[in-house]
Amino acid sequence: MTLGIGLLGCGTVGGALVGLIDAQPDLEIRQVAVRSTTKARSAGVSSDLLTTDAHAVVARSDVDIVVEVIGGIEPARSLIIEALEAGKPVATANKELIANYGAELLALAEAKGVDLQFEAAVAGAIPIIRALRASLGGETIHRIAGIVNGTTNYILTKMTEEGASYGDALAEAQHLGFAERDPTADVEGFDAGAKAAIMASIAFGADVVAGDVFHEGISNITSTDIDFANRLGYQIKLLAIAEQFDANGDGPSIGVRVHPAMVPDSHPLASVRESFNAVFVEGDSSGELMFYGRGAGGEPTASAVLGDVLDAAAALRRGGHRPMPLAQRLPIKPIDDLPSAFCVNLQVTDAPGVLAQVAGALGENDVSVRVMEQHDIAGEEAGTARLIFITHVAPERQLRRTLAAFDKLAVVKAIDSVLRVLGE
Repeated sequence: MTLGIGLLGCGTVGGALVGLIDAQPDLEIRQVAVRSTTKARSAGVSSDLLTTDAHAVVARSDVDIVVEVIGGIEPARSLIIEALEAGKPVATANKELIANYGAELLALAEAKGVDLQFEAAVAGAIPIIRALRASLGGETIHRIAGIVNGTTNYILTKMTEEGASYGDALAEAQHLGFAERDPTADVEGFDAGAKAAIMASIAFGADVVAGDVFHEGISNITSTDIDFANRLGYQIKLLAIAEQFDANGDGPSIGVRVHPAMVPDSHPLASVRESFNAVFVEGDSSGELMFYGRGAGGEPTASAVLGDVLDAAAALRRGGHRPMPLAQRLPIKPIDDLPSAFCVNLQVTDAPGVLAQVAGALGENDVSVRVMEQHDIAGEEAGTARLIFITHVAPERQLRRTLAAFDKLAVVKAIDSVLRVLGE
């Protein structure tokens, strides 16, 4: 039985998907909704299939599966609701939509007994959602840490390997098409934050939305940060981290955050270069797992969408769907409550007693130091030194109190940078 596909959107991903679906003997694209029928399309996209009426595509009686690659919230949300209400499974690559309305749409899909698939919404061709939903469905996941934005990883790779400044690396990423003209969503962590919310929702069976995620981007990372991280045996990466906590038997809670972090050279995530993505999963019984590959681009993303379409097609042919447990709303820990190790870079007066004062501020706030180095600062006035230390794990609020205490010390001339450290 040949199943009909209604495609909503025909940009980079949609255009690549057309060719992949055409190669499937039991699938056929019935119609493609676009904004303009006169715009030039990739080879293989027949103009006879194009229409500007997306609602008509969803409503067609010969469309069995709806694929949404428009992006954004509306009209994508309304169109997906129409499809699900009509009993048609949906495959989408829309991270913004799933990160904000995923629980609502999954509940509707479950009520209608059809599939809502969104593998391509997180990490392109990397099958992390399918792994979390199926292969690890019975596993207790403790933490997910991922490099899920190729733009920022490309920028940080160029800064690390070629000594490029942040601005030059960003300009090169834009020239190569890895970064948008307005790169804010990527470099400030919002894109990765949406993906973190989706992964947390699936891994922990929780209703996590994009607004629950703490964001900190890479725009303040300097060559000095990169150099000192490398000297200490670390690589700086923008990480999306989702953790589940069960403190003192009070019930589970979740922490979800995106920020730059120093990753030990020995950790698998440290070797992920350029625009590649990787997701590191820590489970109770499974131990440590890593998923690696192309996290963006037309063909890798289209490949993930096709996998979802084939899953939905198989479910239709057997007259069922993959049940999805309804998400519960779990407490979301604020960033101040989340534990981390930290690397702090200070400019201090090079004089006797400085270390004692700095150590005193750390001790008063219950922050202990694991590694400490002192360096002369080339080109600075005499009597100034750089003090760099890595702490043991502590709640973020204790580190913030420590930084406030440093601000009050006359011997501390500047707090140049603070980076979280992955590892302990």
